[in-house]
Parts: sequence; structure tokens; C-alpha cells
Amino acid sequence: MTGNNRKIGVGVVGYGVIGRRVASAVEQQADMSLTGVADIAADWRIARLAQQDVDLYSASPTATSNYGDAGVKVVGTLENLAEESDVIVDCTPKGIGAENAELYRRVGCPFIIQGGERHEVAGHSFVAETSYEGAVGREATRVVSCNTMSIVRTLGALKRVGLLKRARGTLMRRATDPWESHLGGIMNTLVPEPIVPSHQGPDARLVDPDLDVVTMAVKVPETLAHLHSWYVDLTRPASREEILEAFASSTRILLINGRSGLSALNSVKEAMAMHGRPNSDLYEVALWSNILSVEGTELCYNYMVDNQAIVIPETIDAIRALSSAESERAVSMALTEQSLGIGELNLAQ
Repeated sequence: MTGNNRKIGVGVVGYGVIGRRVASAVEQQADMSLTGVADIAADWRIARLAQQDVDLYSASPTATSNYGDAGVKVVGTLENLAEESDVIVDCTPKGIGAENAELYRRVGCPFIIQGGERHEVAGHSFVAETSYEGAVGREATRVVSCNTMSIVRTLGALKRVGLLKRARGTLMRRATDPWESHLGGIMNTLVPEPIVPSHQGPDARLVDPDLDVVTMAVKVPETLAHLHSWYVDLTRPASREEILEAFASSTRILLINGRSGLSALNSVKEAMAMHGRPNSDLYEVALWSNILSVEGTELCYNYMVDNQAIVIPETIDAIRALSSAESERAVSMALTEQSLGIGELNLAQ
């Protein structure tokens, strides 16, 4: 909480895949309140927010007209939302957040942008376990993309126990978000990313410059999640048990056992639904313990990344850091994880 135990007022800009999850997560935090949501659309999602008595703000003059035509009441502009919030979380498409950053700075409201924006827009890239302290009291940070997030989490776990030397990964990227499958995507083909190595490795080094990491990526015809395959050179020979213990030490890595039936992306998503996760969301990196192998200093493993959910806990932690409400990484992470049910699942058996 901010001074005098007042809750952190959070404004969310963009109510799409990430924005609606951020707004919901904010409302689950005892030390935060949702100031309101700004968007440009007047579709069924915004109509539902209006029915929930969430204050709606117009993200542009065009949006004001759209809302009026749809009979949706707005209480102000994007600038008003920034003025009334302690922190803004900008969840707009790539490029829009960079444009909005000028307004947030002019108003003096700390803000969070998404991983699709350039690091330079905020001057800081955020993964809670690695760069929380550097975000405390800053005017802005960038919560890195889903794939970069997973890389920093997993390699960070190995690095913290002194096992990481270098890492090489191949990413199989989902074609589009599930809810937009009817609008586009690929079928009956695989598409290699046109730049080799892919951008995720350099992006991870913006969070941790010491990482020796190279990535390649392929777009695949499915929409559920991403799949990563990694080869890691270790600093010394290690046992399989030692590696699994290192991964298990991170609360944001979930070890799963494919022999139990959790052998593919769809079955893991179904497990999240059965365990009561909203939207079947997987906030953790789901790493298969049964197909992890280590021989001497060579380690191979695979994991799943839920592109719609993995950045949500990090965004909540970033809010606390920017607002200076909590200076200790471990404290913020524990609060976030308790509210979202992270750490309650045991799927490694």
C-alpha cells in the first residue's frame, strides 16, 4: 500500500488478452484497487466491464465517439486516468504504448509497458526474480514478453546455483492468440522466423546481461501456447536430481510429469481448468521433469509457456515496485503468488 495504508490505484490501458487478466489480478490484490480501464473499442468486453461498474475511460477521441454510439458511459480521457492512478499498466498493441509513454511522463504517472515495446521506451526490463529491485521507485519498466520471461526464469534458476554456462534454445511459437484464431494464423505449414538467431536471446540479456543465450524460433499451426526445447552447457557435471531441485527452487516454475498424462500443451491447459485457474491460465513455466536429461555437463529439457498468462504475476510485482509500496522482491512475489494460487499445484508425480 502507499502512504497511510492507501491502496495502490492502478489504471489499465487496453482491455485485450493481457489487459483483462491484469485488471482481474489487480482486483485480487489486498493492496491494490482498479482505478479504471481505458480502451478504444466498444465491443462485448467493454460492455461487460460497464455492467460491472468499472470506470471506463476513452483512450482516444475516436473511442469517445465509439462509446457514445454504443451507449457506453465514459468518465474521462486517458489523461484523466493517468492523473487519477498511482501506476498505469499499458496493455495496448505494439507501438501504442510507446506513444502513450509521453503522456504518462507529462502527467507524472509511473507506467508499465509490454514486452513488444523497445527496452529504451522504459529504460528497464522486468522479471521479478532477476530485476525487481532495479524497478523500485522508477518512473517506468517494461515487463518482458512471454518467451523472454520463461528464458530468464529457467536460466536464472540454474544460474543462482552456479550451474549455468551457456544455453541454446529452440522456440516453437503459437500462430496467434486463441480468441483471434478466426482472424488469421497459419495452417498446414511451419514458418521459421526470418532473423537468426531470434530476438528472445538478446531480449533476455536486457534483463540479465551475464546470460550466454542464443535462440531460434519457428511459428507452428496451433494457438494454445509456446513450446521450448533447450540445450544447456553446465559449469560442472551435475545429477538429474540436482537440476530438478534447482528448477523447483523457483516458485514460478511448475514441474510436471508427462507420464501422468500431462504430455502435451492441451492436457496441461486442461489441468489448469480442472484446478480452477481462471481462463485455464498457467502463470508458471511448466517444465517436464520426466523428459529432462543430463549427462555430465550437458543438459536438455522442454517446457511450455502460456503466452496469455505468464506475464500476469510479473506485472503485479512491477506495480508494487514502481509505486515503492514494497522494496523487497520476496515479499511482493509471495503476496502475488498467494492471491493467484501459485505454488498450490503439485503435478510432478
